[in-house]
Amino acid sequence: MYFCTPIKSPLPFRMEKIELHVVGLSYSQTQTGAYALILKEKSGNRRLPIIIGGAEAQAIAIPLEKMTPSRPLTHDLMKSLLESFDIQLEEVIIYNLVEGIFFAKIICQQNGSKLEIDARSSDAVAIALRCEKPIYTHDFILGSAGIVVDEEEQELEEGEASENAPDMATAAPESTDKSSSSIKKLEKQLKQALEKEEYEKASKLRDEIQRLKDK
Repeated sequence: MYFCTPIKSPLPFRMEKIELHVVGLSYSQTQTGAYALILKEKSGNRRLPIIIGGAEAQAIAIPLEKMTPSRPLTHDLMKSLLESFDIQLEEVIIYNLVEGIFFAKIICQQNGSKLEIDARSSDAVAIALRCEKPIYTHDFILGSAGIVVDEEEQELEEGEASENAPDMATAAPESTDKSSSSIKKLEKQLKQALEKEEYEKASKLRDEIQRLKDK
């Protein structure tokens, strides 16, 4: 259920916004039937993986592939409702991350008043793609959940959807001690994961490396 309310606490929107582009979708390596939605900052080399369900992935894939369903799907209906009631969608923003869960809002305008609609990040992205509106997040989210990709490793064109990747390795990073050889081994695995665009795996490897360094 969605709630439309006037923006009363604008603090999150005062933070600098970073525009994101959808890179594509890939199979999740840790959750059966799930997918990783990959978002990339417009002016930078960080990518943000968000785990979503199969139905949500299909809803995002349809506008990415420029397909037209025979009958309106849920997000197509949402777009039609916004247009019918003269509600202009301005942008969507992934504004918070709590215990691995991303929080998003759809920012709209009607009769000169701004409205914010609470939404799942996957729904917000699906609607933004259909309405051809920008997607934003904040630096602290990219800093905590994003993956830095070197320029030579960026093989996908900006804003272009990739084909679903083959099944990824499901094994978690192996247990290691705080030895330099163990960290170097994990860093090598991280580089390989980035080269294969396995961003969910790369995220876990990055966290494990940081945990060992903090010991």
